Amino acid sequence: MPRIALDLNKEADRQKVKGQWRLGPGLVPGEPNEGLVAQILNTPARLAEYDDSNWQVCDNIRQSISTGFTFAWYRISVTLPAEIDGLSLTDSRAYFETNVDNYGEVWIDGKIECPFKGGALFGSMTVGEKRGPPAARAH
Repeated sequence: MPRIALDLNKEADRQKVKGQWRLGPGLVPGEPNEGLVAQILNTPARLAEYDDSNWQVCDNIRQSISTGFTFAWYRISVTLPAEIDGLSLTDSRAYFETNVDNYGEVWIDGKIECPFKGGALFGSMTVGEKRGPPAARAH
């Protein structure tokens, strides 16, 4: 089976899947102290229905935003077309891969696909599946 690799940090590849990265600084973006409060059990930013419309558009997900102890969410919604570069995606599998420095997670539809400490993260879905946007948390 042929492999198609898209770099979603490149505008041309994002256009193929109608994607746009958004960046939400903090464990709970927009909250005082970036949502860092004692005994917080989870963050709503991981949920597919979480409103990220006020997050900044991010054209370079490799740009560091860290100062000290930092959390951030990077989120992208993609629409997988029937084909890319003339190759059919029917019955194919889509894999999402990212790299993190210290710790990160890939969430799809509010469900954690993969927590990882340093290195590559993967999440996957079948082409044509109706699922929410992948979101990655890094700190």
